[in-house]
Amino acid sequence: MNNALSHITVLDLSRVLAGPWAGQVMADLGADVIKVEKPGTGDDTRGWGPPFLRDMQGRDSADAAYYLCANRNKKSITVDFTTPEGQVIVRDLARKSDVVLENFKVGGLQAYGLDYASLRAVNSKLIYCSITGFGQTGPYAPRAGYDLLVQAMGGLMSITGRPDDEPGAGPQKAGVAVTDILTGLYATIGILAALTHRDRTGIGQHIDVGLLDVQVACLANQAMNYLVGGSAPGRSGNAHPNLVPYQDFPTSDGYMIIAVGNDAQFARACGVLSLAELAVDPNFVTNKSRVINRRELIHRLSAVTVTHPTSHWVAALERVGVPAGPINSIGEVFDDPQVRARSMRIELPHPVAGSVSLVANPLRLSETPVTYRSAPPTLGAHTREVLAERLAMSSADIDSLIAKGIV
Repeated sequence: MNNALSHITVLDLSRVLAGPWAGQVMADLGADVIKVEKPGTGDDTRGWGPPFLRDMQGRDSADAAYYLCANRNKKSITVDFTTPEGQVIVRDLARKSDVVLENFKVGGLQAYGLDYASLRAVNSKLIYCSITGFGQTGPYAPRAGYDLLVQAMGGLMSITGRPDDEPGAGPQKAGVAVTDILTGLYATIGILAALTHRDRTGIGQHIDVGLLDVQVACLANQAMNYLVGGSAPGRSGNAHPNLVPYQDFPTSDGYMIIAVGNDAQFARACGVLSLAELAVDPNFVTNKSRVINRRELIHRLSAVTVTHPTSHWVAALERVGVPAGPINSIGEVFDDPQVRARSMRIELPHPVAGSVSLVANPLRLSETPVTYRSAPPTLGAHTREVLAERLAMSSADIDSLIAKGIV
């Protein structure tokens, strides 16, 4: 069975997370993704450890866990495209590709003749996706952009963390580089849209994706709270700015989440907590009144939730259809029966480690399912294969390039 993107070739010049994430999504969907890396060192994230993947003798390999999260199903080739010979190789590969994915600084590839204008001249149907910190235009365009910096500049940290009147107050980044990941997903969406347009018109195009733009777009309801209400939202810890109760609550053995989405759920939750009177109290009967009287309500609910363990409350609330759950560690996540049932942990053969555990792609397509063809490649594992098959290079030619340090 063909995958959805099995007819597409992606030349992936990107590194770290946002670009590689987009490349991995397309690779999971069947695209032939050729990852171009710097000879000797490769993608920066190969060295972002510990932890490192261990070989079959239990020794650290050259690849960090960070690298493994975003590079499966790809082919790795090494090319020094700061050299004229390397530029020819990348240009020839681009001529035979559908998509080029890159995340260099604005104008960074122009000096090597690998910018959009240069590659479009050899492949007019090319989809060329540029991921940068701040986009191709504007006063910040020349700057380097990293996820943490953009979480701060894009407002996310201003609404993440405990409020000023609580212990541990202060701005906080998310526990995962969410701006990079969201940028990778937006880049993928843009590429798929451009491919659809090309299918109809035969015309390629340039896609400009900036981390800051993505972060601002993904402020979602919080941005609209500001644009409609006129006041900048602040930090509210684990509480929701527009829903109450929708946050963490203390239990006798830890914490749990109660996520009430409507007034009927609130009434049922009150019944479970033996606080039925709150469901008819004018101060709490509607979500609007609960938001206004949030502090008093949370205090009264917490005084009850702390009397029993998390498992007790979660089971009781689930029985009446009120969303509730534990706050799992990542280890507990992979032991969760639902996560196990959905096969979110996968194993793939690996030439150094024997096998490697990875996190599955969450997409479930009935006709063109995601496939897992290969583990994240070791550095340059496919250089000979790609140069021979794609560019018809002889073994002698490849040997000469290797001897010169070009590949």
